[in-house]
Amino acid sequence: MVPKILVVDDEEHMCWALERAMRQEGYQVLTATQGRQGLDLIREEAPSLIILDLKMPEMDGMEVLQQIKEMQPKLPVIILTAHGTIETAIEAMKIGAADFITKPFDLDELKIVIKKALMISQLVTEVSFLRSELTKRYGQIIGQSQAMKEVRDLIDRVALANATVLLSGESGTGKEVAAVAIHQASPRRDQPFVAVNCAALPEHLLESELFGHEKGAFTGAVVRKMGRFELADKGTIFLDEIAEMPLNMQAKLLRFLQEKTFERVGGTETLRVDVRVLAATNRNIMEAIGKGDFREDLYYRLNVIPIHLPPLRERREDISLLAEHFLRKFQPTYLVNRINPAAMEMMAKYNWPGNIRELQNVIERAAIICRGGEIMPDNLPRELHAPQKVVTGNVAVVNFPAGGISLEEVEKQLIVQALERSGGNQTKAANLLAITRSALLYRMQKHGIG
Repeated sequence: MVPKILVVDDEEHMCWALERAMRQEGYQVLTATQGRQGLDLIREEAPSLIILDLKMPEMDGMEVLQQIKEMQPKLPVIILTAHGTIETAIEAMKIGAADFITKPFDLDELKIVIKKALMISQLVTEVSFLRSELTKRYGQIIGQSQAMKEVRDLIDRVALANATVLLSGESGTGKEVAAVAIHQASPRRDQPFVAVNCAALPEHLLESELFGHEKGAFTGAVVRKMGRFELADKGTIFLDEIAEMPLNMQAKLLRFLQEKTFERVGGTETLRVDVRVLAATNRNIMEAIGKGDFREDLYYRLNVIPIHLPPLRERREDISLLAEHFLRKFQPTYLVNRINPAAMEMMAKYNWPGNIRELQNVIERAAIICRGGEIMPDNLPRELHAPQKVVTGNVAVVNFPAGGISLEEVEKQLIVQALERSGGNQTKAANLLAITRSALLYRMQKHGIG
């Protein structure tokens, strides 16, 4: 789309000269010789940028600027001013003008100022759009189960604080969704939200990604690069899969959490930023600490506010809500509008080892292959058709999904069910499991059971 520039100047020859020069640059150009005429054109034509003379009869440039900013606060305005009114131009900048040029001006200089103002305006628009898309994609946590009500309540309470949050839960339970929800409900909502997957980059690249690097810091560092912490200044940084971070990087992250300062790779300047840190893991951190894979002091720095995202099998009443949500998401693309009750019942009985992410994939796959706009049982994957085998004993019932189950998960299920049967009494639960209470407490901590 070709940018549209509006020139507002009471001197007709100036309007003509600027119109000619700007058209040669490929812009659309409108002109107005009065302030009120310029305001009318802004309402009717929606220009991309305004070139505004300060000194005009009837309505001067300052009054026009104030009305522009009331109508469209983000519309860039470049002020034209004489040498004797530079102080007035500075006042205009305080009101919201993008820049000013003094008369007589160099046309090439004006062209550069216009390009810069248009580029900044485009970036502001893109950032605003991306933030709105982020809110649409992640802004709501779906679920009416008691477990999710408690999660939402905790998010609402911690969002206003500045404390570090550690989100735990199995893969696919929605930890990033929760992180974005915290950011969107916080006073930092209009500032950047920057996400980093700590497991996706090797150690030498992770340090550069987080803290940035100076030119020449290593082979290939041909320019200075800002790190994610700098990009997240005044906002929130989300460190996903934090338990996969190498020990050397853990030490540097600990220092940042303690002092809020860091240096770029290859640099000596100490930088300070204002960033809220949210972290997430699907691993058992206490187990990682015991193995020497994770620093205990870093854990306590991160775990100021712990939030656990429950697996889908522990919030079965939310499965239908989530399935309908994903159905609406894929409806425009795949022309699907209904889930057959029998198919919904099959989904409600499945254990979902991949949690919400797996459910979304199942709905999308079914939406693609179904006929007639209705997802039927035959459209669901084979594992949802397999009968659930159960083993009964004195304590509990363990569900064995078609894909198998780890011993760790069996132990966790037994502990949870023993606690449920004993009404939360840890001594009675330990007796049911034929272990000591201290051993039960250790295993509860190991599995993240509250």
